[in-house]
Amino acid sequence: MIIPTAEPFLFPGNKIGCLLIHGFTGAPKEMRWMGEYLSARGYSVLGVRLAGHATNPKDMQRMKWQDWLESVEDGYCLLKGMADKIFVMGLSMGGILSLLFAAHQPVAGVVVMSVPYDLPNDPRLRFLHLLSGIVPKVGKGPADWHNLEAAKDHVEYPYLPTKGIIQLHDLLSEMRAALPSVTAPVLLIHSREDESVPPQNADLIFARLGSQDKHILWVENSGHVIPREPDRHLAFKAADEFVQRVINTG
Repeated sequence: MIIPTAEPFLFPGNKIGCLLIHGFTGAPKEMRWMGEYLSARGYSVLGVRLAGHATNPKDMQRMKWQDWLESVEDGYCLLKGMADKIFVMGLSMGGILSLLFAAHQPVAGVVVMSVPYDLPNDPRLRFLHLLSGIVPKVGKGPADWHNLEAAKDHVEYPYLPTKGIIQLHDLLSEMRAALPSVTAPVLLIHSREDESVPPQNADLIFARLGSQDKHILWVENSGHVIPREPDRHLAFKAADEFVQRVINTG
């Protein structure tokens, strides 16, 4: 059963599609305000639910990173039935998936927020495969919210499934290898106040991207979950302007 308020969403609109992808252990709700904004601008918007998310943390123990990528592919195929051009937009792991997907599919453009280039340098990572059988979950660090009201009803799993971290690690390796193959226009959005994914991650991704049309928007008053933070309106407006520019110059 899907957690209440964490359901995927679809807002039919014009022939320009926006595929919105939430983050690791999160839910479509992370992207809903962005979806509503883009829908009001006339776009067709789909917010997908990644496999194993927004139900029960135990469901993530069965998932591979390929299952998450297939969730994106399913959403892309659904949105393709109502849109001629599709932009993929993701938060954190949703951004990892967006970039990996764009390396292999003909997307019109990519907008990603708070995307890691790699996991933090933690010596425990090399032992995760051994530990996953006896340590099924890992606690989360302190949240870095600036919008405390949004934090109160944020939907995410309360801990990190160990097997999920292994899959995220492998997914990041796939993304890094694929970055030079991303040739679609890309907009990176990152907060200088992000304590979960430090700002230098955006610089590393930017440097590896194959796209000649790539930009970084830095925001100053947000934590990691930008689409629910005070700077969200800057991010939403930038995403809209990015889409319009790419469509009008493409």
